[in-house]
Amino acid sequence: MKILSVNAGSSSLKFTAYEMPEEKKLISGYFERIGIHGSFYTIKLNGEKIRKEVDLPSHTVAFEYLIQELLEHHIVESLDEIKGIGHRVVQGADHYDKSVIATDEVVEDIDSLSSLAPLHNPAAVLGIKAAKEVVPDATEVVVFDTAFHQTMPEENYLYALPRNWYTDLHVRRYGAHGTSHKYIAEYMAKKLGRDDLKLIICHVGSGCSVSAVKNGKCVNTSMGFTPTGGLVMGTRCGDIDPSILPFVMEQLNISPQEMNHILNKESGVLALSGQYSDMRDIYDKVKEGDSTCTLTLTIFIKRIVNYIAQYYFELEGCDAIVFTAGVLENGAFERSWIADRLQFLGVELDREFNEKIASYHDIHEGRITTDNSTIPIYVVPTDEEVMIARDTYHYVD
Repeated sequence: MKILSVNAGSSSLKFTAYEMPEEKKLISGYFERIGIHGSFYTIKLNGEKIRKEVDLPSHTVAFEYLIQELLEHHIVESLDEIKGIGHRVVQGADHYDKSVIATDEVVEDIDSLSSLAPLHNPAAVLGIKAAKEVVPDATEVVVFDTAFHQTMPEENYLYALPRNWYTDLHVRRYGAHGTSHKYIAEYMAKKLGRDDLKLIICHVGSGCSVSAVKNGKCVNTSMGFTPTGGLVMGTRCGDIDPSILPFVMEQLNISPQEMNHILNKESGVLALSGQYSDMRDIYDKVKEGDSTCTLTLTIFIKRIVNYIAQYYFELEGCDAIVFTAGVLENGAFERSWIADRLQFLGVELDREFNEKIASYHDIHEGRITTDNSTIPIYVVPTDEEVMIARDTYHYVD
């Protein structure tokens, strides 16, 4: 059975086609600069990467090219073979604790929640509508990043704010990256042969989050009402004193929209370093002895360690810490900085093996701590796309 996993951005569209239930990846692609001059897309097939420059005025046109590629490469012989299309949606609020079929009512609900994820939900709606238009007979499923975190207890998702803000405006901790955290939790349960694990999962890429997972359920997570909260990220500020916002807005005459843009697009690692949002650039500068980038990395790592420590005590110990997503899947240097700062918990890094793991090396995953380490740390590549395919297959099968 052919299933598509789709992740639509405001000007982009990522997809992966799977043969299910085997979870065999058939083809993947990334459409960029949709609605912008200079649009193009890349296709990955049989280890080969193909780039094509085309006019992409809308997500619907991108989907048409997507289907054209599937047909030309004989991934499918007709649209009827595409039985399901799963869509990543960042914000489902407390309306959804699992993936659901994308009915018109659900799509309207996703759109109504756009104020909670203005960079993501409107784009997801565009992607769903485009898919329905181009492949009308496929079962459309939405997979929410917030769903996995709906098992958090009230004590962890409520803010110390007026109660009616929660009851009337739904202001609470929602978290994000839930699809990734769920994948890692299921992977570790299978790997260790246990369902009763206490895990601390660190998803650290351009966006960053840490979650505490007990018995396969999320009990706490670092991102908050929006993905802006928690860790220092590429361009997001993470946790700050909220009184900073009205002070700066008044001093600089900044609107709420302008402030939101600064917090999400001009803060984090970019703001601390003054020019870089990518940790690879930061690492290169640290090696050169750049003091500003060294301070940036120190702050970045310290926030991760603080959350790990918090969740370690909240879980009353843990069976494993898991590093995932771009920075920690590939960054041996960043992993070593974190592990060294966890020595007070008895963590002991296997430095030689740590250096061998990266997506561009032969070894992509594994345990990077010694047998003497009181807490094992694993590096596990995340796979949100296959989680979307699994949930979609569940509704189609």
